[in-house]
Amino acid sequence: MTESKRSRKYLTVVMPAYNEENIIYDNLFTVVADIEGFAGNYEIIVVNDGSSDSTREEVLRARKENPRIKLISYKKNKGKGYAVRKGVLAADSEFTAFLDSDLDLPAYQLEGFLNKLKESGADIAIGSKLHKSSNIEYSAARRLMSYVYYMMVKTLFRLNVKDTQTGLKLFRTEKIQPVFEEAVINRFSFDIEILARANKAGLRIIELPVIIKPKRSSVRKSKISVRQILIMIIDTIKIRLSI
Repeated sequence: MTESKRSRKYLTVVMPAYNEENIIYDNLFTVVADIEGFAGNYEIIVVNDGSSDSTREEVLRARKENPRIKLISYKKNKGKGYAVRKGVLAADSEFTAFLDSDLDLPAYQLEGFLNKLKESGADIAIGSKLHKSSNIEYSAARRLMSYVYYMMVKTLFRLNVKDTQTGLKLFRTEKIQPVFEEAVINRFSFDIEILARANKAGLRIIELPVIIKPKRSSVRKSKISVRQILIMIIDTIKIRLSI
């Protein structure tokens, strides 16, 4: 075995973050506690997507306590898709996951995702709110929105997955990095672009149930606005025209 393979990490967790100064420090150590028992040689890459608060400083504070926590940071907000792409392309591991930094989706679920990915031989495992075994605490309106978007994606891309947008996905790193290198969408529709390009490249995708427990209070509401939903629809059509 070569030195590079011996030193290569088992799992990279990419966490995009925008103005998360109040939660990012504690959430990073929640992720560490959730994954270190099964991930062994891991790293967590936080991508600070141009936050205007102290997110960067809070990540650096966490890094002082755990050097497995790494930071990619830039001054201008460029969008979740851009942030995830930067993190995934920086990964040097057998598997790479991305996880929303608010931890509505607990990181301990990655153990089951890893097991299923290896058992199935698939290249990508994605969480699905629409899976019959998912345990979610979402409003009826959010569930309806997910279903409508699923029908749109199915019609446009012939992609046989029910939910492209859940913020917990796991990839075989060497298979997915070329896909991310081709990606161009920087905002919330990046998920569908990645999955559509992966599907076109012949990568196998499996959907798995998830546990979702939204933690944002009435003050910290979901960051997805009506305007952003409209942008997602426009971007989705653009993706269809470009792939």
